[in-house]
Amino acid sequence: MRSVISRGFVMFAGLLALSASTHTEPVKVRQATQKDPRLQRLRQFFLERNCPIKDLAEDFIVAADNNDLDWRLLPSLAIVESGGGKACMNNNIFGWGSCKRRFASVRHGIHYVAYALGNSVLYRGKTVPEILKTYNPRPIYRDRVQSMMASLGPELLLDSH
Repeated sequence: MRSVISRGFVMFAGLLALSASTHTEPVKVRQATQKDPRLQRLRQFFLERNCPIKDLAEDFIVAADNNDLDWRLLPSLAIVESGGGKACMNNNIFGWGSCKRRFASVRHGIHYVAYALGNSVLYRGKTVPEILKTYNPRPIYRDRVQSMMASLGPELLLDSH
């Protein structure tokens, strides 16, 4: 009886610790500058689509950079999954966890999903098409996200100065 209680307590404590660690706002390691052409393009992209997430453009860039992701991936997923925040639940603009995952804020969700896509064993080291195949195996889904990425511009968007 005692070992069952102890094991149950340890499992509960572990789940509690994991839960607590995923609900904190992540620390920004890198910062996007106002002169970053990606930031300017992403703001324009969200404005053109009247997205509620337009004020979080810098978070998308920072999250992508911090996790070695193509800067266009997260915004494209957000557009395809929730219309850029127009139709989302639980601050989950990416449909993460079949839309069941709750985030403390949309900003937290951006950084959480970026970290998972860049670092989890399911996604780490994969190309964008491989990431998308794992994220959602339907070919039409991959095509929609990659089309959205292309509409944002090239992977390397150089400053015109």
